[in-house]
Amino acid sequence: MDILSYISDQFHIRRELVQFVFECEEDVKPVFRTLQETAQLGQFRVIDAFQKNCVSARHFYASTGYGYGDEGREKLCRIFADTFGAEDAIVSPMLMSGTHAISTALFGLLRPGDTLYSLTGKPYDTLRSTLYGANGSLEEYNIRFACTPLKEDGSIDLAAALSAIKKEPSVTVIYLQRSTGYEIRPAFTTEAIGHVISVIHREFPDKIIMVDNCYGEFVCTKEPTAVGADVIAGSLIKNPGGGLAPTGGYIAGRKPLIEKIAGSFSAPGIGTEIGSYAFGYQQYFQGFFMAPHTVCQALQGVVLAARVFERLGYRSQPAYNAVRGDITQSIIFDSEEPMTGFVRGIQRASAIDGHVVPYAWDMPGYDDKVIMAAGTFVQGASVELTADGPMRPPYAAYLQGALTYEHAKLGILYALDSMGIAL
Repeated sequence: MDILSYISDQFHIRRELVQFVFECEEDVKPVFRTLQETAQLGQFRVIDAFQKNCVSARHFYASTGYGYGDEGREKLCRIFADTFGAEDAIVSPMLMSGTHAISTALFGLLRPGDTLYSLTGKPYDTLRSTLYGANGSLEEYNIRFACTPLKEDGSIDLAAALSAIKKEPSVTVIYLQRSTGYEIRPAFTTEAIGHVISVIHREFPDKIIMVDNCYGEFVCTKEPTAVGADVIAGSLIKNPGGGLAPTGGYIAGRKPLIEKIAGSFSAPGIGTEIGSYAFGYQQYFQGFFMAPHTVCQALQGVVLAARVFERLGYRSQPAYNAVRGDITQSIIFDSEEPMTGFVRGIQRASAIDGHVVPYAWDMPGYDDKVIMAAGTFVQGASVELTADGPMRPPYAAYLQGALTYEHAKLGILYALDSMGIAL
């Protein structure tokens, strides 16, 4: 039996849909070659960091109590820092999410009377409670937030930002969100981020530039810290965990700043000198080793999705052959029904909870109902095949992740079937 017939018969997907997706796959093969070249460079960077730091099996071992002499914790921080072109890093299972890592960094860097200035408008919904409101936000510590909205084309309005920062001497940290959140715009590449950083540092050499690097690790040949960012932060259940890390986050950057943040992470005077992990670190080391390849698999999946839906007449951001800054693909459906069908199709393709039917619900931290397909091995791991989006115009679903390209392809096929696409 040929592969097209097997997919059609085994998964009960119309053969013409299977044929169509395979045709689209031929269209995107030149893009795949570019992605694979980037993955090779990323893999070599990781291996070089492992070898440089003499990682051994003993670094996988568990630790207890205070974690004095926990070599695994220390080595993990060093290989992240070296791979990302940073001076130092905090890598820990105790950082519970990307939002937690970013919040920890901000509270470590900012002091009462300071201003946090965003070049990319307001951050995504779940970080806004860190900025203002009750329950211990920056605002309650007399730390202001200000921002420059992005231009209509999604680019940073540098002229407006420079003008505003000049008028506000209390600006201490300048913030940039690499990924899109629930906005329809291109994610920022490392090259674009490097240009912005060079301009900002030229005008304001004393300002700290921090990048929310979530969804962006290993998508480009360098990370923001390698092109001048002072601090970056992200989640280990996204790209750098490689699909194996069960939890955690990281913060990397210039050593004096990481030491400052370390006091916020644990306690002043303690920093990263202690910290045990009773389950051991093998999944973290192995996940980071796998991350460049896993990210490439995810990117190939979203590139194929972009091409498939572009050919069907839907809008996608970015285009299938565009240079990418993260692993996320937005597809704009313009109404609720096809968006719901798409997300349910992605869930149907899941190895875990593939029998579950997603419905839009009031998700904590979001203003609108959100529908989410997340049949993942690690709960909430968006480096695995997932799709989600807020139920509001223009009804855009955000597809990301896939531990294997083949899984992403099946997800696309199920999505077409669930939407009732007729060719």
